Formats: sequence, structure tokens, C-alpha cells
Amino acid sequence: MILGIGIDVVKINRIESLFKRHGDRFKTKVFALSERETSDKRLNDVEAYAKRWAAKEALIKALGLGFRTRMRWKDICICNTEVGAPKIDLTGESKKLLDKVTPINHVAKIHLSISDDYPWAHAMVLLEAIPASWKRE
Repeated sequence: MILGIGIDVVKINRIESLFKRHGDRFKTKVFALSERETSDKRLNDVEAYAKRWAAKEALIKALGLGFRTRMRWKDICICNTEVGAPKIDLTGESKKLLDKVTPINHVAKIHLSISDDYPWAHAMVLLEAIPASWKRE
């Protein structure tokens, strides 16, 4: 069952302007250490950060609750699987919110697609509830 869908598009130059204006303070407030380490290694680090920003925004939209709660940006960590596919790890209030919208006896699955085509970064999130009794290989 689909719990929510979120899409976000951000201008890469907007993120670059935030870096110039706020420097590491912005990065530290919004991005988890693992996100910063990964993004800083990229040839186009600003684009990597912009895609992560868009993914965080898309997740917030998919949850349908926004930042009206105590959720923090760093509770949403955009990382990669062993084969490089993007994924979202949640902690803190973000995890609690996902648990709250997930029906009883179901497990939440987050599907994430991110892309960039200068000057834009895009992300789409689909939240799915899977019955806990289903075996997923």
C-alpha cells in the first residue's frame, strides 16, 4: 500500500549560494557527517549536496507532515547501498513519524530516486507499507 509520494526540484545554484553565505554552518546543520563525507569526495560536491537536499524535501512531502514536529534535517540521512543506489536512513523524530504513518503489522519501505541535470537537482520518494507477514528476498 502506498503511504505517500514526494517530489522536489532544487536549483543547484541555490545550494551553492547557501554554502557561500553560511559555509560549514549550513552543512553541519542540515547534513549528517556521513552525507558530508560522501558529498565532499565528489568532483561536483555542490550537485551531490543539492540532490541530498531535494531527497530530504521529497521525503518530508511524502510523510505529509512537514517540519511542524521536532524533526531535524540530520534525522534524514541520504546514503548509498553497497552497489551505489541511493537510500534514506531515518533516525530520531523522522523515524517516529514514519512509524506513526505505517499501519500496524506492516513494515515501511522507502523508495528513492535522485538525479541532476544542471542547473537542477531532482528527487522522488515513494513510501510503501508492506505487510510484515510477506517475505521479501
